Amino acid sequence: MLSMQTDAFMACDTNYKNADIVMFSAPFDGTTSFRPGTRFAGGAIRRDSYGLETFSPYQDADLLDCRVLDSGELDLPIGDPLAALKVIKKRTAAILKDGKIPFMIGGEHLVTLGAFSAVAEKYPDVHIIHFDAHADLRNDYLGVKLSHACVIRRCYDIVGDGRIFQFGIRSGDKSEFEWKEGKVTTRLFDFEGLYGVLEELKGKPVYFTLDLDVLDPSVFPGTGTPEPGGVTFDALRKAATAVCRRANIVGCDVNELSPPYDQSGISTAAACKIIREMLIALENKEV
Repeated sequence: MLSMQTDAFMACDTNYKNADIVMFSAPFDGTTSFRPGTRFAGGAIRRDSYGLETFSPYQDADLLDCRVLDSGELDLPIGDPLAALKVIKKRTAAILKDGKIPFMIGGEHLVTLGAFSAVAEKYPDVHIIHFDAHADLRNDYLGVKLSHACVIRRCYDIVGDGRIFQFGIRSGDKSEFEWKEGKVTTRLFDFEGLYGVLEELKGKPVYFTLDLDVLDPSVFPGTGTPEPGGVTFDALRKAATAVCRRANIVGCDVNELSPPYDQSGISTAAACKIIREMLIALENKEV
């Protein structure tokens, strides 16, 4: 049985037996293609969460009333992506087996593959909603297939055509955009069409993966691969809350915060608030 950490995120101290949602962090950035540092995100998010209130005026609800356990950081072999993914998959599978929703904090985006692999085994008809600046659909990056630049392509290898919906994408290799046609649904630059997708996926199991670099760097500079032209904090908050409330979420993650690149702490504060809103929405979901 998993137990609460003494430095748990906000008020996420429900005991494991009673928890609906179980958080954990995956401190891995071994395939980061530009600036490393996402391995420090989990610790920074937990520490800085104490500077924010548990109450959400956006949803008129309090995290104190939610049944969430923060089970802490995984101990990952930093130099071995495949071994790290196996550890992540094992933790996710254990949470799923007990009928709870796994909520992972990255780490670089490759960590999604470990969690999603476990989710897909339990829910073979699972769909993905993906928020990101980057398509992450490369078949390989510099000859390596296990890379954060390839993570959604590897997830596609598991689920196939028509089950991945991307939003906010504004960067990628030309070959990615050519390859995705007829395979992956991609909305460029913003979240238009999200509510239609949520209606389409109503009742179906959904894995939600949120790369925080979907935010504009003026709002969120603390990331390894900043891309100008991103969405506002409020646009992301509304979209992420809608996904967590309206979709049948069976697993989710928030990734790609790199605290060393924002000494002001604004990026970490933004991550904390998005996670708070997601957790509250998951506990009050409409499905």
